[in-house]
Amino acid sequence: MLQHAGVVAVVVTLFLLGGCGYRPSAHYAKAVVGETVSTNVVISMEDPENTVIIKDAVDAAVIMRFKASLRPKGDAHSHLRIELQSVTFTPLQYNTSGYVVMYRAIVYLGITRTTDKATRTYHVHGKHDFAIEPKAIISDQARYEAIEYGAAKAIDSFVARVAAEGSQAKQ
Repeated sequence: MLQHAGVVAVVVTLFLLGGCGYRPSAHYAKAVVGETVSTNVVISMEDPENTVIIKDAVDAAVIMRFKASLRPKGDAHSHLRIELQSVTFTPLQYNTSGYVVMYRAIVYLGITRTTDKATRTYHVHGKHDFAIEPKAIISDQARYEAIEYGAAKAIDSFVARVAAEGSQAKQ
């Protein structure tokens, strides 16, 4: 009986969302970038290992958030050129002894979106807060994860901006 009620609730929710004209942000973002996208992450000479993290996050975002497929540059509707501008680590919280126990990583990206019609540059950032042990330094693993999560949030910010452009273009 509970399963039946759950199915009915899902159907009613979908009907209400569909009936009121709701469209997910991926719908509008895809209208801007197209069905296929190519990506190019510029290698940072100061921080080359983080570029690989960002490349993986960008490719995952293209597939999951834009609902588009990755293609070589010549075969894609849009091309995204991503550049790691900087990564900062800021202490957020100290323990009673004065040792840092919480940091915030901020990842700044420059993303240039090129289509047949236009080229547009976006400056986005993503934040990730994480804890460390008192009297410890930021481990490579914690740094890696903070940059990965921060880059994913920066890309989410980019997707939201592109979706907003797409929704305005549809009106």
